[in-house]
Parts: sequence; structure tokens; C-alpha cells
Amino acid sequence: MRRAQTALEYLFMLAAVLVLVLMATRVVLNSMRDLNRNVNNYVDSVRRELLENL
Repeated sequence: MRRAQTALEYLFMLAAVLVLVLMATRVVLNSMRDLNRNVNNYVDSVRRELLENL
């Protein structure tokens, strides 16, 4: 009985770790997407300014 309870506890801990990893991965990917979008917007605006000033 104790061995089954221990195995079940390990499975729950593994599930919790996987959920945390997935949440962290999602946050990182969303942050990278936002950063990429912001950098592209900045580059576009700088390019426009440069072309206007030429």
C-alpha cells in the first residue's frame, strides 16, 4: 500500500513539474514573440525615417 502511495505521489509531482515547465515555456515564447514584433516595428520606423531624410 505504501509503495503505491509513493508512486502516486511521484506521478503527481511529475505532473506538477510538467505544468510549470509548460507555463514557463509559454511565457518565454510569448515574450520572444512580443520582443520580435517590437524590434521589427522599431526597425521599420527607423528605416522610414532614414528614407525620408535622404
